[in-house]
Amino acid sequence: MNQNARTNPYDPGHPWHYVLGGDPLSLKQIRQSVNESDYKGYLADTIEQAASRAEPARSTALRDLKATVLKEFKWNVSRYREVGLALHRFRKEQGSTNGQPECHDVHTSVSLKHNHLYNDFANLRTIEHYLNYQPDLFDTF
Repeated sequence: MNQNARTNPYDPGHPWHYVLGGDPLSLKQIRQSVNESDYKGYLADTIEQAASRAEPARSTALRDLKATVLKEFKWNVSRYREVGLALHRFRKEQGSTNGQPECHDVHTSVSLKHNHLYNDFANLRTIEHYLNYQPDLFDTF
């Protein structure tokens, strides 16, 4: 990590994090960041609606949502690796510039994929929360 990355005021979800030399986070780091937050993901309302159904529709709906999110997650992981490599190549080609830093498409791409993965991890965590919840026998009364 270079000196700019240590003093970078932007988080990895912002393109300027990468413009100023910040590195893409690992999947483990993104997941840890989600786990340290209260964020439930952009599908939180949909997940809660599915979780409020009666069994067996509840479990089926939650498993269907999980399958959909996992499919998106796998695609986003693949794309995140591609844009991370593109950022690496871009930096290698650009070298050290003495001018003003500029935001390019590659910086935006990495930040967007980071945010997609952040949402995927949050959605999966929320789904797992409801799938692991065992309703009490008297919850329905």
